[in-house]
Parts: sequence; structure tokens; C-alpha cells
Amino acid sequence: MALRQQAAVAPDTTERLLSGWGRTAATRATVRRPRDGEETVAALAAAGHRGTIARGLGRSYGDAAQNAGGTVLDMTALDAVGPVDAGGEITVGAGASLAGLLTALLPVGWMPPVMPGTRFVTVGGAVAADVHGKNHHRDGSFCDHVTSLRLLTPGGDVVDVTRESDPDLFAATAGGMGLTGVVLAATLRLAPMPTAAIRAEHRRVPDLDRMLALLEEDPARYSVAWVDMTAPARARGRGEVILGEHADADAGGHAAPGAPRIPTPRGLPSGLLSAPLVRLGCAARYRMAPGRRSAVEGVGPFFFPLDGIRDWNRVYGPGGLVQHQFVVPPGRADVLRFALDRVAGSGVPAPLAVLKRLGAGRGMLAFPIEGWTLAVDFPARAHGLARLLDELDDRVAEAGGRVYLAKDSRMRPEMLTSMYPDLTRFSAVRARIDPGARLRSDLARRLELA
Repeated sequence: MALRQQAAVAPDTTERLLSGWGRTAATRATVRRPRDGEETVAALAAAGHRGTIARGLGRSYGDAAQNAGGTVLDMTALDAVGPVDAGGEITVGAGASLAGLLTALLPVGWMPPVMPGTRFVTVGGAVAADVHGKNHHRDGSFCDHVTSLRLLTPGGDVVDVTRESDPDLFAATAGGMGLTGVVLAATLRLAPMPTAAIRAEHRRVPDLDRMLALLEEDPARYSVAWVDMTAPARARGRGEVILGEHADADAGGHAAPGAPRIPTPRGLPSGLLSAPLVRLGCAARYRMAPGRRSAVEGVGPFFFPLDGIRDWNRVYGPGGLVQHQFVVPPGRADVLRFALDRVAGSGVPAPLAVLKRLGAGRGMLAFPIEGWTLAVDFPARAHGLARLLDELDDRVAEAGGRVYLAKDSRMRPEMLTSMYPDLTRFSAVRARIDPGARLRSDLARRLELA
């Protein structure tokens, strides 16, 4: 049942220049930081003609949590973490981070069942992007384990949304990039975690065919691969496959990952990641990868290897970075090979690339479909990058794949319809829940979603 709340206290308000994790295309907005649900209602009601969008810890790579000339709601103060009930469910505020959840849950033997590549993500952001992890092929995405959402609608009502109470609104919100309402809290089903350790296996593989075969055939709960995007033609797709399972209770303690230990110097030059240096670095990493090695690893190093480096995005220099992540259906590994060939032949530096398997997805704008996903980082100002990514978009769309909106900062709006066939259903939910288009973002304007 809808509950309309009233507020008398205005939230903290500042004017700020905001960008995504890629540090590109920053825009200025009025940032309001509500401290509870009532202040969130007030902040939404005070939004002007440019509308508003919710923001967490700013880990979307592009412009999903920006709103040029409008209002942005900083939701990080709504970070309450409730108790775990007898069935392993917990209700947490939208501003609670996965890092905070791990700190609270690992000592009592629980964890969120889906962990993306960084723990510095809020629960609200994890819902808006329907984040996935190294176990999507086994356990689905974050919203597959969400049983209920407390949602502030654009009309000012606070509603509890489940798949049963309003299946269309739930499916539009899961991966809907914050455009169907402001998430205030979520109830999650947790996974038992006997210890904060993973039994990991690392294997060096010489080419893409063997990489895909290993990822497809191995039954491990967690699997991911690093791909050398600079490898010569005879070794296209070489890299390292990492597999993992939860360790037994006697493998270690329940300590949560600590704070990032390695700082990134400020003021790094734009040319630090030149194509020749990246090629040398990737070749060295491949040579150092173990032929086959098993080890017990902590939750932090296994799930969040880059979190140990503070502000690692600054390595790409003042121009920032673009991460291009796409997924293609099973049987379309030809698109992966095309991407490998085009990136290697383009001269555009690609320091980091990650390949994973995905299972089926459920949200209307959620990224996952069954198949293969490849995420590649590029310096944003690299010569020829725009043309390269447009070519990749075309091949991905032709294959029935899609680009991840939480990572996107430059896709052409006409690609959206072919990549996301449920876009019409999503637009119908938007028209019902937000007829005045009060929820807007830079991404929504750029892709003509609002």
C-alpha cells in the first residue's frame, strides 16, 4: 500500500561538479544529501524542471548518476543495516555500501550472494544497475536475490514493491538506472559464508578457444578471465582464467576486506598508458601467470583486486577512461574474436580486459543475457577510440547482444532499441509511474530515455 510522507526539514544542499568513475564529461548539479526517507521525499519534491536522479558512491563509469543543471540525490546517508532474520534475509538502506555489508555480515557467517568487481557500491546503485559478479552463470544478478524494494515514486509515494505486488515496476527498476523511482531500502536474501576465504585456481591459457572451453566446462561457482588484448594474431585471446569456490570453515577467519593500501599519485600524464607500454605490460603479465596454481585467497583479493589501489582510475590520466562492456549470446564467439582483432589492430591502448560467462537476465533494461561478456578499459582520449567502439556496437547489436548502460558514456541512442528489446515495456512503466518525467539523468537524455 502506498504511503505518502511529509517532510519539514530540508536536506543538506551543495552545488557540485559530478562525473562517473571514468572521469569524463563532468556536469554541474545541485546535490542534496537527505538523511532519512522524509528528507528524501522533500528533496524529490523540490526538484526543478531539470528533474532529479539518485546517486550512490559514483562507481557507474559514465553519466548515469549525473544531471546537468538539475538535482542529484546523494543517498549515502541512508545506510542502515538491519539484523539477519532466521531465513537469511536482511533489510538495508539504499546508501549502505557492499563494503559495509561485508564488514557487518562476514563475522556472523553471511555475505551478499552477488558481488561486482568493487565493494564500493551502494545497495541502491546495485539495484539500479542490477550488478553481476563472477557467479552470474550460477547465481544470477543482484536483483535476483532482492525480495522487496522500498521505492519513492516520482509522485511522492513510498511503496513496497515485490515481483508479486507489481511485477512490471519491479522488472523496470531492476537495472532501470534509477529512472523508475528512488530506492530507499531493499530486502536481500543472503548467502551463507563459512569463512572469508575462497579456494581459487589460476590457469594460464594460450588462446581464446581454450579460454572459452575452460570457462564453459568447469563447474566452479566463480569464474573470470583476464584477456591480453595486445597479443599477436597467433595467440589472440591468451590470458589467465581464475576459478573459485567458497573455502571450508577451517580455511581462515571472517575478516572483511580492509581499506585500499596503495595510493595512486595525482597528476599522472595522459601518455602514461601508451600502446607500446601497454603491450609490454600485458606480455609480462601473461608470462608471469602461473601455468596452474591453487591457493586460498581472501574475499578482498579474489572479488575486488583493484580495490586495493586507491583511486586507480587516475592511472588513465586527466582525460579519464572508458570501459566498454558488451554481452553476446552463446554461439557468437565470432564477435569476441572480432573485438580482439579490431582492438589489437587499432593501436588504441587496452590495459585491462575481463571475460566472463553470464546466465539469463530478467530486468527490462538489465544488462545480462545468457552468453559471454567482455569488458575492456581504454584511455578516453585515445586516437581512434570513438570509431572503434562504434564498430563494436554495430557488431554486438547485429549478434543480438547489448552494451552495459552502467558502464556506457558514449553509445549512440539509436542502438538502444535493437540492444534492449524490452525498451517499449520499460517506457510504458515510465509513463505510468513518472508521467511528468521528474526522474532524469545525463544518460537518460543522451540515450533519449527521458
